[in-house]
Amino acid sequence: MAEKRINMKDIAKEAGVSVATVSYIINKRKDQSIAVETIERVQEAITRLGYVPNLSARALVANRSHLFGVVIPQTEPGKKFMFANPFYGEFLSSVEYEARMAGYHVLISGTNVDQSYLEVAQTRSLDGIIIVGMYPEAYYTDLKRLAIPVILVDSYCEDLAFHTVSIDDRLGGRLATEHLLKKGHRRIGFASGIIKEKGVNYERFLGYRDALEQAEVPFDPTLVYSGTVGYEYGLQLGEELGKDRDAPTAIFASADILAVGLIRGLKKTGKEVPEDFSVIGFDDSWIAENCDPALTTIRQNVSQKGAKAAHLIIEERKGSYGEKQKVVLPVTLVERSSVREL
Repeated sequence: MAEKRINMKDIAKEAGVSVATVSYIINKRKDQSIAVETIERVQEAITRLGYVPNLSARALVANRSHLFGVVIPQTEPGKKFMFANPFYGEFLSSVEYEARMAGYHVLISGTNVDQSYLEVAQTRSLDGIIIVGMYPEAYYTDLKRLAIPVILVDSYCEDLAFHTVSIDDRLGGRLATEHLLKKGHRRIGFASGIIKEKGVNYERFLGYRDALEQAEVPFDPTLVYSGTVGYEYGLQLGEELGKDRDAPTAIFASADILAVGLIRGLKKTGKEVPEDFSVIGFDDSWIAENCDPALTTIRQNVSQKGAKAAHLIIEERKGSYGEKQKVVLPVTLVERSSVREL
């Protein structure tokens, strides 16, 4: 038989006070004057009885859940979270830490390709929501109906109704490609996930195109490889390129996890990096420095990106902002051992 859940009435009876007094103490009501002795007696009763606050009930009364969500849209039906990509682990860890330090908890959720963000936020009574990499503009109208802070991360939305946190992905793509060009490469491939307009991969692709154009190197669409942003696709592509006599001499991969898979796939065909192929990634996640060879990459501060997103919700709940914030974090080139000079 399940144990009875201890409630405020039980504490009040144990401490010999009213239920209202227990409520004032538990909720730390500053507008009530309560004797120190009474507070200590109630706290001792709480400890003896093992009382645990019912956060759901408290949220209903206060109209605040102290819970905010991180939603990662699933752009392909049936796909699992992409947690194999270190980007998400670092981002979510930073969000959770900032939230916890401010007294919030974090709910992590995906959305199916046909599911509304509004549905996720409303069914969970969230105090704020962070959405990573949102594409469909049709959902912006839904999001405006939410009476909570909405933070769009890596979402190229021009609507001033939302806070946004991003980097200059186009600049990052240009820096990566310029580095390969400076090393003498002219047949440079671009490997990424699905390239959709107003998405991260698209912006990095545009940066790749910008650098080629600036160097007067003709764009070759056959050198664009689009699959999924994951180790498995990188591995598959590496094996294909390792056997291709017309393969490029260098590849710009739109994420480190993709680049690492690519290097492994090339090695499986007997090719070496950077002796036979040069590879540059994007993110500067922990795997970049620890793969063999160490990966030259474009650095973005993923931890800071997560912290900024969480901070925007926390400060918005305090009423700190008069207008929506647009945060753009810097990107830099980190040169290691995966690119050689021709």
